[in-house]
This record gives sequence, C-alpha cells and structure tokens, in this order.
Amino acid sequence: MATPQKLRCLVNKITDHGDHVYTVDLAPERPVPRFKPGQFLHLTLDDYDPSGFWPESRVFSIASSPAQRDHPKIAYSVKGRYTARMENELTPGSMVWVKLPYGDFVIQDANNVALPAGGTGITAFIAFIDGLSNEFHNNIFLAYGVRKPELLLYRDIIAAKAGANNGFHASYFVETDDKNKSGSTKGQAPEFFTGFLSLDAIWNQLKNPQETTYYIAGPPAMIQALTGNLLKKNISPEMIKVDAWE
Repeated sequence: MATPQKLRCLVNKITDHGDHVYTVDLAPERPVPRFKPGQFLHLTLDDYDPSGFWPESRVFSIASSPAQRDHPKIAYSVKGRYTARMENELTPGSMVWVKLPYGDFVIQDANNVALPAGGTGITAFIAFIDGLSNEFHNNIFLAYGVRKPELLLYRDIIAAKAGANNGFHASYFVETDDKNKSGSTKGQAPEFFTGFLSLDAIWNQLKNPQETTYYIAGPPAMIQALTGNLLKKNISPEMIKVDAWE
C-alpha cells in the first residue's frame, strides 16, 4: 500500500451536473502516489502549512483511473456545511490540498460481484470499472441509482465497458419516470428502471445471488437498507463490503 502524500492541486475543471452535484478535475503539483481503485483522498479548501496541522477536510473517493495520476477526479453532492463551502468557493483556478491514498474498499477477485451504487457513491467503483480489461471471466453487475437521469455520472465509461465486456452488466435505477438516455455512447447501453435501487429490484438480475460478493457505496440509509436485506437473505457478513467513510 502506498504511503499517503500531501499535494497541492489546481482545480482544473468543475462540471455542474445539476441538483448541487459536481465533478472536480484536479491538477496536482506532481503525480499523485499510486493508489488502488476504491481508495479515497482527503481534500481541504484551506491552505496547508507542512510544519503545522492538517486543516479541516472531507474525504472523497478517487473517481479516476490509477493510470491517470496526473489529473485525479472527485465528485460530490452538497449535503452539509463543508460541501456547501466547496460549492461556493471552488472555481477553476482555485488551489486546494489533498492527501492520499487511504482506504481498503478495494474490489477483490471473485467469480460473482455486485456493485450497488447510490448517487455519488458511483465514484467508489468508477476507477475499477474504467480499468476492466476486455478479457476477464468474472461476472460483475453494477446497479446504479439516482434521483434523475442527468445525475447519472460516468455514463460514457459505463456504457463502453458494458459493450466491450460480456461479464460486465449494468442497470440504472432512476426515481423519476423520465428515462431520458441522452449522453449514451457506443456500446451496449445499461437498462433503465424507474424507481429506487433496492435488493428486491436487483436480486433476480444476479446470476448467482447467494454466491455473490456485494460492495455497497452510497448514502448511509441505502447502505443500511441493503445490508440489512442481504443479511435477511442469509448472505454472510463476510460477503458484504461497505464504503462506510461518508
């Protein structure tokens, strides 16, 4: 595991997805240390003095491939005081500090893997998905739930991988009934469903649900509900992994 480093970063680009959801592209002063898909970073808006204490910060999954160490990305939804401050203060050209990598929410090799993601929880999986080769024999199922279609992040990457990999399948769950698919690209587009992401909604889509390892990332209420329902179906706790830093 790489030793965490502290780096000053330029905010290169900010994408506003609507509903106070943003993607932030960073340009660090030097390439970030090597990290594994699923790991996260700490980001602070305040200036950091290496001779002093690390300022107040928040953690975000690294939403870019480990091969892209010169321009890491994060995504966030405004949910509290600090993310509201990010929304108000971050602009292209701003400077921030990050420290990374951290975390052990790393997808291990398994025959059957399910990736339930809610909202910006998709960022915990996107580096893994982006790094999938076109030749692998695992059965991987992504279930991605959001409030509205425009909040489906990284659709280009997901659609491309679904089209290129027979073992990777994806379904979108959108709470509204507007199934606007604008932004789809080449490849097999994931299937859209109207409603909330739930275990009942995905259970029959899994090839072997009792022998599947579940990695769950999203709002705490979603994580709690899915975990509880998996346990009720006699899924072993060792087969349930959660991204619990939020």
